[in-house]
Amino acid sequence: MAYADFLERIDNELLNHSVITDNKYCNWFRNAHLTLKDVRYFTQQFSVFSNQFIIAQLNKIINSVDLEEARAGKEVLANELGVSFKDGSVENGTYKFTAAHFEWLVNFAKPLELTFDDIGKRKHGSPATLFFCDELIRIYGNENFNVSAGASFAVENWAAAGFWKDLIAGLRKFKTRYIPGLPLGFFTWHDKLEDQHAEHTKAEMRMLYVDHDLDEDMFIKAGNEMLDGVEAFWIGLDQERITREHYEH
Repeated sequence: MAYADFLERIDNELLNHSVITDNKYCNWFRNAHLTLKDVRYFTQQFSVFSNQFIIAQLNKIINSVDLEEARAGKEVLANELGVSFKDGSVENGTYKFTAAHFEWLVNFAKPLELTFDDIGKRKHGSPATLFFCDELIRIYGNENFNVSAGASFAVENWAAAGFWKDLIAGLRKFKTRYIPGLPLGFFTWHDKLEDQHAEHTKAEMRMLYVDHDLDEDMFIKAGNEMLDGVEAFWIGLDQERITREHYEH
């Protein structure tokens, strides 16, 4: 019964965060007549987050509460770096440079006239993007498993709530209008993966709750702090867009 009560608390105190229920930038992106400037700026900021996530994921593995959790974290990191899944695991999977998620972003950026050096590096991150990245490293990669588990659960549920679908919808329209050869594999692949990820995170949370006496308050507080970081990223993108539109008109 206690676990069922905890799940109810999560629904009421975490999963109703505004970045999950009302992401204004993604709502705009889905329906907008996107320009090359819009997509270039978005790509630069998103690529910084994508690369910095690798640091956060590595910290999560190092700070794992047991071997099982460490291995689950390695699945995510190895796949991120280019090891393909085989029968649902990276074990015995094939490594390819070109399968690394960042290389997909490099291929996506090329037709936008962004080079390898134009993306992925901290120097390209806005203050809002870097705040989000640093919060990922601080909370998601935290030494305290109550904190890292709360952040992990929050990130996966945010990712499964549909923002990938919003990005894909906007980019497909942009692709049709301007760059027919624009490769969207980075986005479509992540969208397919997210439901599986969220289930994985639920299983991890139950294991921590049952086997390691998870601290509910700490878990929910960390989850909300992580979602505040996520929201700062999207608000940063939205504010840049609004400011730029104001000066261009």
